[in-house]
Amino acid sequence: MFSTSQRIFTLLLFLAGMLSASCSEKPVAEYQIEIIQTFPHDTTSYTQGLFFHQGKLCESTGMHGESTFRQDIDLASGIAKKKLSFDKRYFVEGSVVLGDELFILTWNEKRAFVYDAQTLNFKRRHRYPREGWGLTTNGKELIASDGSSRLYFMDTKFEVKRSIDVTLEGKKVQWLNELEWIDGKIWANIYTSDLIVIIDPSNGKVIGKINAHNLLPSSQRSPRTDVLNGIAYDGKHIYLTGKYWPSLFEIKLIKADSKR
Repeated sequence: MFSTSQRIFTLLLFLAGMLSASCSEKPVAEYQIEIIQTFPHDTTSYTQGLFFHQGKLCESTGMHGESTFRQDIDLASGIAKKKLSFDKRYFVEGSVVLGDELFILTWNEKRAFVYDAQTLNFKRRHRYPREGWGLTTNGKELIASDGSSRLYFMDTKFEVKRSIDVTLEGKKVQWLNELEWIDGKIWANIYTSDLIVIIDPSNGKVIGKINAHNLLPSSQRSPRTDVLNGIAYDGKHIYLTGKYWPSLFEIKLIKADSKR
């Protein structure tokens, strides 16, 4: 058995380790948004997924009877050159291209679809065991949200290889929605809010918070205008929009003064 002095020494080492770990935690960076350019966005788009593929903007839209996938959207007009429409039984959610395939989730119909990324020809469907929300990729895996605090890393057959819980200062972050992979980090819309979080994919910790409050001006809002949802990155520029929004915004981040 340990002597009293040994127990005290061990406890002191443990506490020192805890203090060192807590001191090494980096403060969560906070950002505001600066609008660089504004583009038209189709107000019939209940935006669920937004991403660039080979330099072309793509978007999946939801709602029963309105669900679509839109490919090669012209930024100047907001009009897509190709469009898939889905049966009214399906409520389409997130979408992304990995390799030469397009992957599309549905909300609670327990189905996921795969298409040829170039032709949009149907390839196959899969059973999907969770609610489908956001979808992105790190170039090797599909990464999905389900409205909880958890992110799922999957293969191209939607088999989960690992998962992480997203936390902010030790607390789980709920309502993770639309996702985008940007410079090795995961950006996520928090559903029903004007907040976007930047997530370290290795451990799920939020390392940045983006305040997008009033991104869409009141003059552009209508009774149908819904929440912020839609993050796209073309390798150089970041774009944001929302459900039924009339505008798509190219933005950059401005780091806010630390509150700590």
